[in-house]
Amino acid sequence: MLDADFFRRWMTATAVSVDREAQRLTDLDSAIGDADHGSNLQRGFTAVRQELEQERPGTPGEVLALAGKQLISKVGGASGPLYGTLLRRTGKALGDAPEVTVAQLAEALRSGVDGVMKLGGAAPGDKTMIDALVPAVDALADGFAAASAAAEQGARDTIPLQARKGRASYLGERSIGHQDPGATSSALLIAALAEAAEGAEG
Repeated sequence: MLDADFFRRWMTATAVSVDREAQRLTDLDSAIGDADHGSNLQRGFTAVRQELEQERPGTPGEVLALAGKQLISKVGGASGPLYGTLLRRTGKALGDAPEVTVAQLAEALRSGVDGVMKLGGAAPGDKTMIDALVPAVDALADGFAAASAAAEQGARDTIPLQARKGRASYLGERSIGHQDPGATSSALLIAALAEAAEGAEG
């Protein structure tokens, strides 16, 4: 069973990972976007980490709702609303339960991903964060490591795609050959989930 501490570890691990990979995310974004994806997410997840240290929410749903709220308020561009929607919708789907199963998390995450697709109008194959998140949710039934591997592969699979949504879509064929920064940061989010699970087992 996954409790609020597990979800706090997930968000903290994400903040650490984004901090470490911020320059790489910005470099990816400089090729096909506004060159601010890394710095924006770094600011947002730093705020999430600080807020979770102060607030100590008591349920998984509350942890994700608080994180999503912080991202929406602190992060500029499209990534704040998209990541905020992902976490808030997932948190809402988990409800008030003090503990949830992996299956319940997978179902809730799917609800969150659906919210992102609705907000951004993106589908798999459009070269966005969806290309990492959808395979991750599909693989979660096989465990956290499988979900992380699927997200990482999904991010790499955006390289040959032409962007059809977001800032990169303005480049047309010139977006081909670049890994999508949103899919890359989504893979970091899912890798942090696997890291939190390893911590729970250790």
